[in-house]
Amino acid sequence: MSAEPIKLALIGASGRMGTAIVRLATESPDFKIVGAVVAPDSPDVGRDVGEIAGVGTVGVETTGDLHSGLLGADVAIDFSTAALAGDVFLHCERQGVAVVSGTTNLDARSEAALTRAAQKIPVLWAPNMSRGVQVLVEILEHALRRLGPEFDVEIVEVHHRKKIDAPSGTAVRLAKAAQVVRPELREVRGRDGQIGARTTDEVGVFGVRGGDVIGDHTIHILGDSERLELTHRASNRDLFARGALSAARFLANKPAGRYSIADVLGA
Repeated sequence: MSAEPIKLALIGASGRMGTAIVRLATESPDFKIVGAVVAPDSPDVGRDVGEIAGVGTVGVETTGDLHSGLLGADVAIDFSTAALAGDVFLHCERQGVAVVSGTTNLDARSEAALTRAAQKIPVLWAPNMSRGVQVLVEILEHALRRLGPEFDVEIVEVHHRKKIDAPSGTAVRLAKAAQVVRPELREVRGRDGQIGARTTDEVGVFGVRGGDVIGDHTIHILGDSERLELTHRASNRDLFARGALSAARFLANKPAGRYSIADVLGA
């Protein structure tokens, strides 16, 4: 007998990531969409989430209410906004729903809500759901351990013109990975004017916006007479949707706790 499909609730269901997840989830026997949440003032409230995603009717109408959108779900996948993230963690905790969150630029309130929720439900938060980016993090840490403090680190990310936050959550994650190996590094976001020579305790993080770029991240590791450039390029948003669904599959039936994409890769 085949296993029952994982019941999904999607938060941010009408966005770019939400519609990609709807499309891939409806193609898989592993998942059943049971809830879909959009902004309360969205013109998509009350529409069938499958029709929004262009896959036809799936029998699930969108709602602007988190509580009702989570009813009956095993796992929620959240790609909404930083302003909503704390409420998502709170509602998932109260309703016993595991949550995969790819929402970036969490504030202190949302971080605290995430930490509390992980004491009662399984939570996986990642600024990037790509396996390749996780491997990039590991390569960066390995490179900095081998090269030592005489090499400078600069991170440049490029995204489409409609991205509303900068720098990207992935760029910040890469900077934090550098700080794991070299704790003295302080994040510098942009440089302008007569700022003086670069110091050895900086990790530069820069955002570029334009066109329809899904997401490029390049780490420049710069020494005397040589340099390394480590780059990850995403060519299709389905990459992140597949990663989110893999994370949801991983979280189903897991005990409470905070998990990462590294845990999914090691599963």
